[in-house]
Amino acid sequence: MGNNQNNEKMKFWSIVLLTINGIIGTGIFLSPGAVAKLVGDKAAMIYLAAAAFAAVLAVSFAAASKYVVKSGAAYAYSKAAFGDEVGSYVGITRVVSASIAWGVLATGVVKTALSIFGKDSSDMKTVTIGFITLMVVLLIINLIGTKLLTIISNISTIGKIGALGITIIAGIFILVFSDGANLQDLTILKDADGKNIIPEFTTSVFVTALVGAFYAFTGFESVASGSADMEKPEKNLPRAIPLAIGIIACIYFGIVFVSMYIDPVAMVTSKEPVVLASVFKNQILQKIIIIGALMSMFGINVAASFLTPRVFEAMAQEKQVPEFFTKRTKGGLPLTSFILTAGIAVIIPLAFNYNMAGIIIISSISRFIQFIIVPLAVITFYFGKSKEDILNANKNVITDVIIPIIGLFLTILLLVKFNWAQQFSTKLDDGTTTLNIKAVVSMVIGYVILPICLRIYMRGKK
Repeated sequence: MGNNQNNEKMKFWSIVLLTINGIIGTGIFLSPGAVAKLVGDKAAMIYLAAAAFAAVLAVSFAAASKYVVKSGAAYAYSKAAFGDEVGSYVGITRVVSASIAWGVLATGVVKTALSIFGKDSSDMKTVTIGFITLMVVLLIINLIGTKLLTIISNISTIGKIGALGITIIAGIFILVFSDGANLQDLTILKDADGKNIIPEFTTSVFVTALVGAFYAFTGFESVASGSADMEKPEKNLPRAIPLAIGIIACIYFGIVFVSMYIDPVAMVTSKEPVVLASVFKNQILQKIIIIGALMSMFGINVAASFLTPRVFEAMAQEKQVPEFFTKRTKGGLPLTSFILTAGIAVIIPLAFNYNMAGIIIISSISRFIQFIIVPLAVITFYFGKSKEDILNANKNVITDVIIPIIGLFLTILLLVKFNWAQQFSTKLDDGTTTLNIKAVVSMVIGYVILPICLRIYMRGKK
């Protein structure tokens, strides 16, 4: 029986493919423009730096998965290492960050769909109507069940890989048969006030661009959630996840590199949600990229609408939030959890006025609590100091101590150097900036008020 079970488990290359599918979503379609606008001709290199950072953190998550195989990923690791208090904080903030990520995906698909149908994707009212319509569609899909979810997921995977592959091949073809663009054109780009569009390259600019590019690599933190169904996860995960990130880094580097050399000005100045399409003059290519991006975005939205409510449901199963959040419909949908997470997914983009660059950065930053706690949890597991019983795994000082310390150091460095004031301010029509109160209130609710309410609830239960 043991052998038969072993044969059914996910093998090394299946884990690599699962990771690639989980990471390549909307980030590469949505983030290059924002990154190029910050660092100009250094955009492709920023994606390689973001890949290195993601690989370091991914190894820490993979190392944690060999000690704790419960579902919940970061939530399960932090609870096992540091107990209920830290576990519940990571759990609730993970729900918030997953919901914000879902909000980014939803904003992308709505804006792309509007631009395809010739509607104004910058009009707040139109985007909001589109957003609510999308959430209702996702609710209906989830109520129908997992068979439809799987079909949509498979179609979206084919769509995104096809669109990215065609973009790189067409880009190389165009570069070979043309002189390419002059990257120096970027240095003379001015805004309405006559200032350079691309700012001076400072540490703060580098960090903001890195965080923006890093969004395209997020998703690796959830791969280890299914470690119980993988063959030798303690060996395969620490090898498979960095390899997958390496493959993705090559694809992303190729995409950004060819795009920057074909039309760097379009990369920086385009107002389209799918910036990559603006780079190509050929309308057929534009349509392929936009439709591929739309398929990818919709498929990832479906996946987010399936996974995000289940993070909150996992907390309810551990009795850390009210148990009515575990109640499911006949089709297996945790409806109350869906409504709560969908609500957060709508409110945050609305608070940022559907500004894609802003929500992408906040989506990346909002995951950083996990990126501090999980490396600390792995080190705790290695030295046998965890609060809960863990598996007796093969210990490795490099993956369990040295790499988590590097990941922790890089995360803290990025958070210190990050330009917080800029991300929480809004530019007015007269050129002045003001504090974005809605954005600040949203983050305070997600990261301070919700966790405090949760603590009060848990203390009351005890």
